Amino acid sequence: MSTSRNKQRKKPGTRSPRDQYGKLNSTMKKKLAGLFIAVVLAFVALSIRITVISAKDGKQYARSVLSQTQSSYSNRTIPYQRGDILDSNGNVLATSRKMYNVILDCSVTNDRIDYYEPTIEAGVKLLGLDENELRSLLVSEETKEKKYCIVRSDCSIEEKQAFEEYTAEREGLTDDEISKRKNVQGIWFEEKYIRYYPFGSLACDVIGFTNSGDTADWGIEGYYCNTLNGINGRRYGYYNEDADIEQTIIEPVNGQTVVLTLDANIQQVAEKYIAEFMDTMAVGEYSDTGARNVGVIIMNPNDGSVLAMASSDPYDLNNPRDLTPFFAQEQIDVMSSEQKIANLNAIWRNFCVSDTFEPGSTYKPICLAAALEDGSLSGTETYVCDGSQVVAGTTIRCSNTDGHGEETLSDVIRNSCNDGMMQIVAGMGIDEFAKYQQTFNFGSRTGIDISGEAEGILHTSNTMGEVDLATGSFGQGFTATMIQEAAALCSVINGGSYYQPHLVSRVQDESGRTVRSIDPILKKQTISEQVSGMLRNYMQASVENGTSVYAKVDGYSSGGKTGTSQKIPRGNGKYTVSFIGFWPAQKPQVLCYTVVDEPNAKDQANSAYAQVLARQIMTEVLPYMSIFADETPTGNEPLTLEGARALTGETVPDTNVPGPEKGEEELVLGNNEETNGYTNEEAGLDNE
Repeated sequence: MSTSRNKQRKKPGTRSPRDQYGKLNSTMKKKLAGLFIAVVLAFVALSIRITVISAKDGKQYARSVLSQTQSSYSNRTIPYQRGDILDSNGNVLATSRKMYNVILDCSVTNDRIDYYEPTIEAGVKLLGLDENELRSLLVSEETKEKKYCIVRSDCSIEEKQAFEEYTAEREGLTDDEISKRKNVQGIWFEEKYIRYYPFGSLACDVIGFTNSGDTADWGIEGYYCNTLNGINGRRYGYYNEDADIEQTIIEPVNGQTVVLTLDANIQQVAEKYIAEFMDTMAVGEYSDTGARNVGVIIMNPNDGSVLAMASSDPYDLNNPRDLTPFFAQEQIDVMSSEQKIANLNAIWRNFCVSDTFEPGSTYKPICLAAALEDGSLSGTETYVCDGSQVVAGTTIRCSNTDGHGEETLSDVIRNSCNDGMMQIVAGMGIDEFAKYQQTFNFGSRTGIDISGEAEGILHTSNTMGEVDLATGSFGQGFTATMIQEAAALCSVINGGSYYQPHLVSRVQDESGRTVRSIDPILKKQTISEQVSGMLRNYMQASVENGTSVYAKVDGYSSGGKTGTSQKIPRGNGKYTVSFIGFWPAQKPQVLCYTVVDEPNAKDQANSAYAQVLARQIMTEVLPYMSIFADETPTGNEPLTLEGARALTGETVPDTNVPGPEKGEEELVLGNNEETNGYTNEEAGLDNE
């Protein structure tokens, strides 16, 4: 019997699963192919549309996207504030005011036509912008796409706030006005600081000024530039439309404040009397100014601090390139750029530290102190003045050509005797004389903390001849600056301590805390206290009944010495006259040095001009400094500048008229050429 396997038979009319799967796969392929074709056609259509839009309105959309990107991202500098300059009483002499550049983003304003007129109207009405300039920037091919155009550089914080309030205001306005203000677009503000000098020209030679940015070359501004400058900060991050931001801020580090030893009140007194001198002397047939130059230094002789430093022809620190106070407009109009720069440099120079000249007889006390210190003199010597000395075949006259007769050392200073001084240095010798010139720091910078200091010119012991030695004894044949002479004389009267002259006492941070004290620097001991005391006595005699009588401040004891130096070329009638004095006589608390270069007078060889100027200044300064009168006032009427004009060189015998040594080349002397000269660009002038 045969067996058969049970098999499931498929029913008629049915399909196997394999057949069903194959049929479904074919249908899906057709549907997917149709879908793919539809998607491709959609992408093609979209690409065509994008191409059309880009060709037609691409620039407009690009500006909108860029504008949105920049409004949501910030990366800006936060400027630091330059430190202030204060006087010794805390008066602000230089500070930095927060101001703003007004920036026009032309691409934003041009983004929509609705922005155009509202933005121009608001800029003109609220910020004082020039309408023609705005329209020109917005339509010019060169600028209409620019995002950064400075349209004003001196916008105040009040003007900025008024503009922002206008654009943000919504309450109580019509829909049209709201829309108009919302359409003010493309104007923004860039923060900056502008240097400002509250007292204008006061102490301009000392303070100096900044150039573009926070650089400076003159005065305290230049010398302490790094101290006054700070470090910029930065703000960067992302903003949303509600002004909520996630950002990183690096705060700026503001500059430090410099506190001067200078007293603004004393400075004002000095400048007032210099101005009066220039006005009073600017009459007559000789010139249209009071003098070629006038300088005044007032110091504390016991620590080298400068209380005032002033010269003639002050300039406005807030407008330092203005030549109109010094020249007629017709003169300015014909000046070349080089001439303008030269004139500006002359105005900006600090006569007290940058100009050199032959000091004349104010050097005699220093020379005599050196002779006493080196042992050449004991103090008991006497000399006979017969009116001249013959040195190496050259006759060198004394101020009194008839001679002063027999004199003590005190008489030599009191009478300002050239003959006696020439005999004194003959005993010293060239080597000792040259050594002590260097001891008192002549021929070298003092190191005063202000830019532009000159050195002067000296003979060395190898180049100095007998005539040079003789004329050097009364301050001719070499050059020095006012600050060199003042610092040296301070050491002569204070017991022999030579302090480096200085103008800054301390440095503060922005909160007013002292971060650095600048203590007086004792550089050397020049002479002994004993010699110093002798020189104080000799110089007191000069004020009491010698050549310095016109510097006497009634009621106060004082010492001093006059100077009258004949300028090169000798015999041209040009002189520099001076006076250096101190109060009180035996315990000096203040020194005043006045120099008048080429006074406007027929007879320039008259130190009375410098004496009267010093007396006028100190008559006000002494009570202000609480230095009390130590003598009974006489009530005598002091000499005026008008009265000084009537005097002659013989009445005030301090005229030095040496001749050059025969057979020797004359030493060429003049102003030191080391100066902070500007180029046309640095001076803010256009090249012609």
